[in-house]
Amino acid sequence: MATVAAIAALAAGLARDAGPTRLTLTPVGFDRLDGWGQDDVAAALAAFVKSCVRFSSEPAAVPFGPIEVGVDYGLVGDWRQPCRRAALVRPGDEAAARQFFTSEFSPVAVADYGGVTGLFTGYFEIGLHGSLRRHGRYQTPIYRPPPDLATGPRYTRAQIEDGALAGRGLALLWVDDPIDAFFLQIQGSGQVRLDDGRAIRLGYDGQNGLPYVPVGRLLIERGQIPRDKLTMASIRAWMRAHPKAGAALRREDPSYVFFREIKGDGPIGAERVVLTPERSLAVDRGYIPLGAPIWLEAEEQFVPDQRLRRLVVAQDTGGAIKGPVRGDLYWGAGSAAGDRAGAMDARGRYFLLLPRRLAARNQPSE
Repeated sequence: MATVAAIAALAAGLARDAGPTRLTLTPVGFDRLDGWGQDDVAAALAAFVKSCVRFSSEPAAVPFGPIEVGVDYGLVGDWRQPCRRAALVRPGDEAAARQFFTSEFSPVAVADYGGVTGLFTGYFEIGLHGSLRRHGRYQTPIYRPPPDLATGPRYTRAQIEDGALAGRGLALLWVDDPIDAFFLQIQGSGQVRLDDGRAIRLGYDGQNGLPYVPVGRLLIERGQIPRDKLTMASIRAWMRAHPKAGAALRREDPSYVFFREIKGDGPIGAERVVLTPERSLAVDRGYIPLGAPIWLEAEEQFVPDQRLRRLVVAQDTGGAIKGPVRGDLYWGAGSAAGDRAGAMDARGRYFLLLPRRLAARNQPSE
């Protein structure tokens, strides 16, 4: 799965620097982590243990992360010892959790071509209303991926909306709001309350392979919404106030996301583990390994005195999450989570926590 970014996806590219990127890691001490002593790291340990369960299914000799970026993330086997010790920490024991991280890991500062600051946004599990059959107000399909997704035609969003996939038995269900369906694709997961009273959880199951065009950027460029007022809520409100223009705007994004039904708990991130609210981070897996703990330091750009200082775990990816210093924080499900995710537009930095031996191997040469 790749959870498509929330408000970041809506305005992606606005804060992205041009030119080549290069990942560099610089070992530092825990004393460099602002707020480390105040965070509830036991909550992050619970998320990390979920990743450890995933590690246990991988052969020890498999590379832990991307190997083409010029840094040493080691092999899965290098992460087995921290995982074994994480399992011995009593859930909720803050002191023991903090001791675990400080004894097993060393922080490394992440830089993108020398720059340590990047964009951090939020996403959540959206709620929709739907039906298993098309009728009445339930007219917008949510599609599963076609069998020829990898080799067949790459239909654009507009072509799919015009019926390119109709009649192929691909509709999982039908929802009552095309705007909600659009934001479901941005979020990458959601819960649908059916007209018979049941609920279905949906998760990302592929994309049409076409580039994402952020509608938020288009609205800013056209003077429809000021940059400092751009939120998920403001974009949704604009679409509702301008239904024809909003429908046309959505069609300018050729990217289209497919879904599957998720049984049991969720949502499930790209790492194939259940995401933890406020502790799971979507990253660019081309640079950052899924499963790695990350210390995040970020300040909201347009909300005074709002900052994040917390330990998270890289457990997801996103279509608009590009570059070494870029993240999308999962806030959970429901309206409160949606408000937090939709308003998050922060600048900041992060530090990877690597097993001590790996951190030492990434020490820059003199």
